Amino acid sequence: MSGFSAAPACSPGLHDASVDADVLPGHPARLRRGEEGDDLASKGYVVALVDHAYESFGTTFPGGRTLTCVACGTVEKELMAKAAVNRAADLSFVIDRLTHPVRSAPSWKHWRMIDPRLVGAAGHSLGGNAAASVMATDRRVRAGVNLDGSFFAPVPVSGLGKRPFLVLGTKAQHSPGSADTTWPRDWRRLDGWKRWLTVADSGHFTFIDLPILGGQAGIIDPAAPLSGKRPGEITTAYVGAFFDQHLHGEHQPLLNGPSPANPEVTFQNP
Repeated sequence: MSGFSAAPACSPGLHDASVDADVLPGHPARLRRGEEGDDLASKGYVVALVDHAYESFGTTFPGGRTLTCVACGTVEKELMAKAAVNRAADLSFVIDRLTHPVRSAPSWKHWRMIDPRLVGAAGHSLGGNAAASVMATDRRVRAGVNLDGSFFAPVPVSGLGKRPFLVLGTKAQHSPGSADTTWPRDWRRLDGWKRWLTVADSGHFTFIDLPILGGQAGIIDPAAPLSGKRPGEITTAYVGAFFDQHLHGEHQPLLNGPSPANPEVTFQNP
């Protein structure tokens, strides 16, 4: 998902924004990232959950045209890098529409609420890769988060202009030395403030709403026993702290190191 954030909603002035790019094709971002989006919005961020054209079922445009999910039948690993770059272009387009009053094109009527100098992007899975990709091409995005996504489209060798980036993923799949070699490769290329966090007993979908909904229904994934409210508590705590620190300028001790309140979270330092 991608988003913008600003000053607290209860105070006058501009608000930070957070754009959110999301996960696997088929299911709209707005149906999977509600917990995180609600948490950021409650802190005064303007949050935009982005569905990507032809990558979700039932995406309807202002003119009434509804697109199908073409990508659902064509997901191939070699296309993932291209998809991440395309999603990054979508995010820049959304930022344009939300921050600039364009006479000849639709724009958000509350665009003046957003401080275009304080924009962040976060995403799960391929959306996390898109968050890094948009930072590589769009200087307006000040901070980014990748939730358990491989870097199919690599972070540039030159880095991200010393801007902060958080990677948060499963302990089994995204610890140093695990199967995904894109994390250690791109970790070295991140040239600003950065944290690499992993979560024990988690799975790929831990970082979206599915485990929360499953816990309410009494359904637990044996491969990812961290269920119920904990996945949402962990994700919102660290993503929220990250944006509060790097967009609001509020120091967050939670990001300094291990916390007794979150024993499942390991700070990696490869």
